[in-house]
Amino acid sequence: MSSETTAETSQPIFQLQTIYLKDLSLEQPNSPAIFLEQKMPDLQITVNVGVEALAETTYETTVTVTLTAKVGDKTAYLIEAKQAGIFEVRNLPKETLDQVLYITCASIVYPYLRANVADIVLRSGFPPVHLVEINFEAYFRERVQQEQATQQVAANGSETPVQ
Repeated sequence: MSSETTAETSQPIFQLQTIYLKDLSLEQPNSPAIFLEQKMPDLQITVNVGVEALAETTYETTVTVTLTAKVGDKTAYLIEAKQAGIFEVRNLPKETLDQVLYITCASIVYPYLRANVADIVLRSGFPPVHLVEINFEAYFRERVQQEQATQQVAANGSETPVQ
């Protein structure tokens, strides 16, 4: 019976605890004049994923979107939204844990963020914006490559030439 208990405790565990809107900011610096413009705003979108350990097996994954809409050189609106989820993850190797937190958890959180951003843009009086799907696996791989390149440059740059 103790071998069954040991097998059960070493099984990987992944559970969603909660998803919540962590932060939402809307600025319309040129309202109401911007509503008189006839052109559609040009959009600039940035996305970031962050992970924080809350306890030994509990993690928060946060997906942040910054959306800037401009008409010419005037900012129509600026939205920053952070959607987060708390997840319990146990019995995974470090490499797999990072993939789960940055890929799987971000993929779970992101649809809620998309809905909140679409809602706030529409409610603020502007044409609807629907954020595209994101391949968080590709995002994670790119992030890992950038970190490795940065570490390599730091390691090469800190070496002193032998005389």
